[in-house]
This record gives sequence, C-alpha cells and structure tokens, in this order.
Amino acid sequence: MSSLTTPTALDVPRIRADFPVFEERFNGRELAFLDSANSSQKPRHVLEGLTEFYEHSYSNVHRAVYELGERATAAYEGAREKVRVLLGADSTREIVFTRNGTEALNLVAYAWGLSELGPGDVVVSTVLEHHSNFVPWQYVAKRSGAEFAMLGADAAGELDLEQLDEIERRGRIRLVALGLISNSIGTVNPVEEVAAWAREREALTVVDACQAAPHRQLDVATLGADFVALTGHKMLGPSGIGVLWGRQELLSAMEPFNLGGEMIRSVSERETTWNELPNKFEAGTPPIAQAYGLGLAVDYLTNVGLDRIEAHEHDLTVYAMEQLATAEGVSVLGPPPERRGGIVSFTIDCAHPHDVAQILDSHGVAVRAGHHCTQPAMEHFGIPATTRASFYLYNTREDVDRLLEGLAGVRATFG
Repeated sequence: MSSLTTPTALDVPRIRADFPVFEERFNGRELAFLDSANSSQKPRHVLEGLTEFYEHSYSNVHRAVYELGERATAAYEGAREKVRVLLGADSTREIVFTRNGTEALNLVAYAWGLSELGPGDVVVSTVLEHHSNFVPWQYVAKRSGAEFAMLGADAAGELDLEQLDEIERRGRIRLVALGLISNSIGTVNPVEEVAAWAREREALTVVDACQAAPHRQLDVATLGADFVALTGHKMLGPSGIGVLWGRQELLSAMEPFNLGGEMIRSVSERETTWNELPNKFEAGTPPIAQAYGLGLAVDYLTNVGLDRIEAHEHDLTVYAMEQLATAEGVSVLGPPPERRGGIVSFTIDCAHPHDVAQILDSHGVAVRAGHHCTQPAMEHFGIPATTRASFYLYNTREDVDRLLEGLAGVRATFG
C-alpha cells in the first residue's frame, strides 16, 4: 500500500487511493466523507488482509494443536501485542478484547462497579460523555446504592473542574468516568489533571478513548488512568472489536463479566475457577478475525504516523472553523481549535440538522446529524441536535469547501 511505504509524510491523495470507497460517486459527486467520528472507512490493507486471513488462517483460537489453529492463535495474539505497543501498556495481560468500546466500558461497570460500589460512594461522569460512559455508571450507581454525579461544563463546552469540590462533599469519590475527546463537540478533556485528582482520593479513572485513539498517540501511563476503552471501527479496523486496557492488579481482582469458553480454568459440580488474564474476560469464541483486522489497522496508522494524522486534522479543523465563521446563520459549538480534536459540530438557523444532512448528501457530503449519543451535552447547550463534520487522515480542504458549498444549498432551500 502506497502510504505504508511513505511514513515520512502525510500524502493525502496517496492515502485516499488506499480506500476503495473514494473510487465511487455519490449523487454524481466524489465522496466528501466527514463522518469518521461515527465510523471510519477501511483501507485495502485491512480489507485484503481480512480476506486472506479468512481464506488461509482461520480457525478457533487457543483450542487446537493443528497448524491452522496455531496460525490463527498467533495472529490473534499478535494483534493484542500491537495494541499493547500502541497504548504503551506494560503487558498483554492488560489488553482485553471486547466487541466494541461500549462493551469495554460496561465490563468495568459490571465487573468492578457492582462489586465495589455501595451507599456513601460517589461515581462521577460528565455532561460531555457519550452515553456509553454515562449510562452504565448511572445504572450501576442506582443498583448499588451509590450516588451518581455529573460534572458540568462552561458555555464553550469545556469541563468545569471547580465543580469537583462540591461533588466531593456528597460522599466518598470512588470513580471518575470521562472521555479524552468529546465525540459530539470535539473538546479535549484534561484527563491527566482529573486522573491525578481522583488518585489523590484513592478513586479510579475510566477513560473513553474511542475518539482519541484513531487520531493521536496515546500512552496509558501518561494519562494516569486505571482503565481505557477504545473501539476498532473508528480507527480503520472492522466493526465487532473493541479494547479494554486496565491495570493488571485491578483486572486480576475483578469478577468476570461473561461466563463460558476460554475464560474458564476448571469446572466441577462444586466450583468453577477462572482463567488467567486476559482470558478471564474473553468468554466464548472471541472476535478472532476482527482482532486480526484491528492489528492491521494499527499497522496502517503506525506507518502513516499518528502525530502526522493529528497535525493534519488540526489544520482541517482550523480551516473549517474559519470558513464556517463566514457562513450566514451558522453557530459552531465547542472550544477553539487548540483545545479540540478533529470535530466541528454546528447548527444553522434556517434548518434542522437532519434536513441539513440530507441536503449535504445531495452534494456528495456525508455528515452526521442528531444528538450523537450525548443527550446531556445537547441539553447543556439548549438544543436538540447538531450537524457534525469530523475529519480523518483521508480528508482534504476541498472536503471542507464542499461542506460550505452544501451549506449554501441549505440556505438557498430553507433560508
């Protein structure tokens, strides 16, 4: 693949050539895909690699001594090692494969939260969270008798950390759940600062990194978190694969989330014992090919360079916000570009976001419209929904120009 052999520069035209979808036309136009925060497109490196795996290396894993089974197991565990390196984790025992980021976060909520939380405890989430890092903690707090608290934000959509002192007066802080980058408005949250605050109170920090891992280099030690969740489908990988990183001592002490298959060590009438990490949390037949595909996606991103991807997206974000500032009736939500990821969420005064997205589609521009699974954030801003454009390594300034062209069409239709 061309970009895999050009690690010294982010050459967007050559990268786009790696993605078959950009060879198609949509409503007679080349695709301007501005919805990667929802789910990314897939390069041939991943698509062809998956086909080859299914054709020549597929078998169940950890259960066969024949060559094909050993080949599949090596591919599966090889992907785990790639994720370990990507996250700067100490051991593959800390890397648990799940179906997606949502399952990774629910795993912590059920396996840790239901056992550890009780009356007098406080669990904190934030107004900017994706529902997957909000609802599980709200639910587990209610079941356990703990209190659920929500950390608010200011008018620009940045977390108001001064509220933490008031929240602490409600009880013993046990856990703080927050996203590294808001999926709805792009805010980069001060995870390291919040994690340090939680650690001083002997509380845990759970980080939703689903919007960060595809776009910037992560190091779990630097974040200071205790658990980090990410998902494959947003980072060029297949759907059906997610990752939970957790500190080994915590994962070892937690009860299993699902039961059956390779997570079992032994079974008798009286007792069942659990396997070692990470198998203890990978019940049944795991997402074998999906994990392998995630490993291929990690290869692709690593070779392109996550630092270059982040810089490229920042340039597009700055350009998009400059252009949208000149568009009549458009209001952009969230902080300035230096404190946001490659996401621009906006409203236009003459049309509902769903109508905006449909007209943009007629111009070959794909965006997402809705509340983006962040209804508390939408309530914070006093709106039901936004139109969201999100950028990735295959986007260009021309895509932003197409977005502005489409918004002119919205104004012509509804204004």
